[in-house]
Amino acid sequence: MLKNDLIFRNPLRVMQNDDSEDTLPEGGFGAVLARAGVGKTALLVQLALNSMLSGKNVLHISLNDPVNKVNLWYEEVFSHIARQYAVKQANELWNTLLPRRFIMTFRVEGFSVPKLEERLTDLTAQSIFTPHMIIIDGFPFNESTREQLSELKILAKKQGCHLWFTVRTHRDEALDSSGIPRQLVEVADLFEVIIQLQPDGKEIHIRTLKGREAEAEEAILFLDPSTMLITGDR
Repeated sequence: MLKNDLIFRNPLRVMQNDDSEDTLPEGGFGAVLARAGVGKTALLVQLALNSMLSGKNVLHISLNDPVNKVNLWYEEVFSHIARQYAVKQANELWNTLLPRRFIMTFRVEGFSVPKLEERLTDLTAQSIFTPHMIIIDGFPFNESTREQLSELKILAKKQGCHLWFTVRTHRDEALDSSGIPRQLVEVADLFEVIIQLQPDGKEIHIRTLKGREAEAEEAILFLDPSTMLITGDR
């Protein structure tokens, strides 16, 4: 199966802009909200793989997990995709995708935008890796969040890429009228897309709280709990 066939069949296509293969514009922010263990990282790994299949480079930054654990996420999600779509020569395809991904880790307390920019400069100046998409998994949303996000916004525009974040929510957390949790309300204006993973019985609904509202209403998406793959309306 060709890369383009996988992209065409991918349910993620309904989340993308009509005139672009990306869900977000350059400098744009996206967030995936869910309680612990619901599937935030799995969803972002699928977004990353979709970009990699499209010939884009993805920088995955983890503030909690080591490189080998992040790599395992990619291997498991890709293997599920390969089985679901009966991909022939999956190992060969996987090897062509690996150069499109770079995993970077920080300790939460050691993460800062200047440190990230320094490491990015090292990669790009030596033509080692230039990202089109950056994932920050485990970013702490606290009292200093807006300042850091504003700095990241500037960096993303400078680098010509977009960023996705995971946001861990809690069962009894206060929400605004749009369903956005309090910890994100004060910075929601910086995000173009906010997605929530909402468990409902044996299903995990993918709800769009901000961005592409019309499409979200027309095409209902789920996260399959057994494979953590995104599936379409059923």
